[in-house]
Amino acid sequence: MVFKKLLGALGVGGPSVDTVLQPGPALPGGLLSGEVRLRGGGSDVTIDRISLLLVARVEREGQEEEDEGTVVLERFSVGGGFRLAEEADHAVPFTVTLPWETPITELHGQHLGPVLGIRTEVEIAGARDKGDLDALAVGPLPAQEAILEAFGRLGYVFRSADLELGHIRGTGQRLPCYQEIEILPPAGHAHAVNEIEVTFIAAPGGLEVVIEADKRAGLFTEGHDTVHRFTASHHAAPQTDWNAQVDAWLKEVIADREAHGAPPSYGGEHGDRHRSGPGAGSVVAGVAAGAAVGVVGGMVAAEVVDEIGDAFEGEEDEESGEEG
Repeated sequence: MVFKKLLGALGVGGPSVDTVLQPGPALPGGLLSGEVRLRGGGSDVTIDRISLLLVARVEREGQEEEDEGTVVLERFSVGGGFRLAEEADHAVPFTVTLPWETPITELHGQHLGPVLGIRTEVEIAGARDKGDLDALAVGPLPAQEAILEAFGRLGYVFRSADLELGHIRGTGQRLPCYQEIEILPPAGHAHAVNEIEVTFIAAPGGLEVVIEADKRAGLFTEGHDTVHRFTASHHAAPQTDWNAQVDAWLKEVIADREAHGAPPSYGGEHGDRHRSGPGAGSVVAGVAAGAAVGVVGGMVAAEVVDEIGDAFEGEEDEESGEEG
C-alpha cells in the first residue's frame, strides 16, 4: 500500500493518509463512498477528526485578467476520536451525499474541463492538516444528460465549461459558484447568436435550467445577453420529448432577442429540420474538441485529470478563507 501524503501536524515521523474513492463518476445529489486509510508514524497519536472537503477551481467573472481560485463546496465529517498506534494501519470507510448542485466534470467519458477534488483533512493534537487530495469525476443526472443531448440533435456543439464564482439571481442556487456550459449554435444561427451558455441548478425537487444567449452586435444595435430560466422534472425525464422541449426553450430565448430589434433567427421549420439533421452526439462529439483546446487554466483534459494536485497547489490559504 502506497500512502500519498505524509501528515505534517506532528512533523517527520508522523502518520500518513491515503483516501481511496469508489471507481467511476459520482452523480450530483448522489452518494460518494470510499475509504480513508491511515498509517501510524513513529509514535502513537490520537486522531481527533477526519473531514473530507469537496473543493473546486473557480473563475472570478468580471476580472480583466484570468483569475482563478479554490473554493470549498462542502465539508463532511467522516470519523475521528480514536488512537492510531505506532506504524499501525487503520481504515475509515465513509459514504457521503454530494450537493445537488455539484458541477458536472464529464459527459460520456469525456472530460468537460471543471476541476473538482476531495481533500482529506485530519485533526491531530489540535492541529488540522490538509492531507490527501483526489480528483473527483461527476457525471450528469439523467435530465441534464438528456438536455445536453437534445442540444446536440438541434445542431449545437460543445465549446467549453467552467465554474464561475458568484450567484445567479432569481434561482435557488446554494453553492458559492455555478457551472457554465458553453455551446456554439448551428451555422444557420451563428449570425444572430454567438454562443449559448447553459447552467444547471439541481435540487431534490427538480432542475432549474438557465439559458443565456450571447448575441452578436449588429450594424445599428449593440450585442447583449438574454437570460431565461426554465424548470425540468427529474421524474419526468424518461418520458419527456427533450428535442421539442429544448427547441421551445431556444425559440423563447431567440424571440426575446427579436423583441430587442434584432432580425429573426429561428424559422418555424427549425425543429423538424434539425431532428433529421445532426446525430445525437453533436454536443458529445464536440466535448473532445472543446476540451482539447484547454478550458481550465490552459491545461488539456488529460493534464487536468493527471495533475489535479498541481491545479490546487498553493491555494490552501485561499481555500480556508472561503470556508466560512
